[in-house]
Amino acid sequence: MQEGQIASHERIDDLGCKGYRMIQNPNLFCFGMDAVLLSHFAEVKEGEKVLDLGTGTGILPILLEAKTQGRQFIGLEIQKESVDLARRNVELNGLSNKIRIDEGDIVKAEEIYDRSQFQVIVSNPPYIDSQGGLKNKEDAKTIARHEVLCTLEDVIKAASTLLQVSGRLYMVHRPHRLGEIITLLRQYQLEPKKMRLVYPSITKEPNMVLIEAIRHGKPMLKVLPPLIVYEENGKYTQEIYEIYGMENEV
Repeated sequence: MQEGQIASHERIDDLGCKGYRMIQNPNLFCFGMDAVLLSHFAEVKEGEKVLDLGTGTGILPILLEAKTQGRQFIGLEIQKESVDLARRNVELNGLSNKIRIDEGDIVKAEEIYDRSQFQVIVSNPPYIDSQGGLKNKEDAKTIARHEVLCTLEDVIKAASTLLQVSGRLYMVHRPHRLGEIITLLRQYQLEPKKMRLVYPSITKEPNMVLIEAIRHGKPMLKVLPPLIVYEENGKYTQEIYEIYGMENEV
């Protein structure tokens, strides 16, 4: 399918910023709140070059282009169907001059890009350590959720290789793997500098963690205030409305 075309089984979602839209295929892995929160958490300065490791349908490069003054945004994705969809999303929003989608393997990222060429790397990697129990390891949704084609260590190693000194990695993951995340970050000379836990509600345990790490940074971790998603009445909190660019309906 050519860039910009829409298939009958696909839908178009409004991103709520700059008039951008996303083609979504329910048969693949559709983006969720974690990608939106990561795009809000990540800091991209004017003129910086950004790489998204495991871009899926291209949501992070498109959101970051909308929200920041970065110079160039590149998404790396291994699944051919997702690459096709991501490229069509870029074309749909007229962003081909700012965003490029590359087909390739995170494990071999250092063979695809020059070392130390990015100021910022973002990633919303598979959360689940897939030690057995997977029936269909080739299913697109399984690959997006489980460490079938790449592990947490693969993502962090690639980021360390491709970031400039003092470059920044922004990642969203699950809190129960936080010890492993910090250990691997430091193993690959990425010092965790900021962390924010995301809670479904004030009475529940956190289900996401947002992390900033700096290549060859000095040790000092700042824990930001918790981000609460829902009020007791089931509506989004004011901060979530602001992140999504929506008005709070009273």
